[in-house]
Amino acid sequence: MAKKKEFSVEDKLRALYDLQLIDSRIDKIRSVRGELPLEVEDLEDEVAGFEVRISKIDENLKQFTDDIKAKEISTDNAKTMIKKYNEQQKNVRNNRAFESLSKEIEFQELEMQLCAKQIKELYAQIELKKVSLEKNNSKLSERKDHLGNKKKELGVILKETEKEENDLLKKSKDFESKIDESLLISYKKIRSSVRNGLAVVALERGASAGSFFTIPPQVQIDIASRKKLITDEHSGRILVDKVLADEENEKMQKLFTSI
Repeated sequence: MAKKKEFSVEDKLRALYDLQLIDSRIDKIRSVRGELPLEVEDLEDEVAGFEVRISKIDENLKQFTDDIKAKEISTDNAKTMIKKYNEQQKNVRNNRAFESLSKEIEFQELEMQLCAKQIKELYAQIELKKVSLEKNNSKLSERKDHLGNKKKELGVILKETEKEENDLLKKSKDFESKIDESLLISYKKIRSSVRNGLAVVALERGASAGSFFTIPPQVQIDIASRKKLITDEHSGRILVDKVLADEENEKMQKLFTSI
């Protein structure tokens, strides 16, 4: 039975640094897109919001129009009843019946006045809604144009970077498979906890890259010996020596050029 290959600490450091270089390049590609995907998403939400608002205004306008028709029918019915009661008054034989019909006529006249007032108010509401509809349609058109431009802008960037990003993601998975699971978990944990996503960094002028804290001389010697994994006590990042970093940078640049 073939013996499983054992990797030295140096092999693990190189694999980790290579993975970091790949992931950092993916981060850079995504940073080019910046806030564009979020801007597009926000604009899509805005457009959807205006469309819902416009739909509700249209429903209101239809309801107001239906209400006006109903009030006009009520007015016509009241006119018909008044005409009927006026005819009946001509044939009554006592004052009591005449007064009763007069009250009915008065009620129908009040009903007509109320309908006229309500119709006037409904027309006023319609005018207000039409103004609101025009404003919202104008804003919707503006937002749609803006969304279209942002989508085109994002589309261009995606077209330029999508293939490279997908290829790099595959490479990232390949390199992950070469690293012990526990070490990979630590790498990802560190990467997610630091702002720039750098979990593995090289020494620069006696300090870890991006840090002002000097690494003690003995620790620098240990890092250069590549005999054990050493982390920066201040940032928690995994440290590699500059020579190793330069060698891996040169190797990975060739890989990136070929993608």
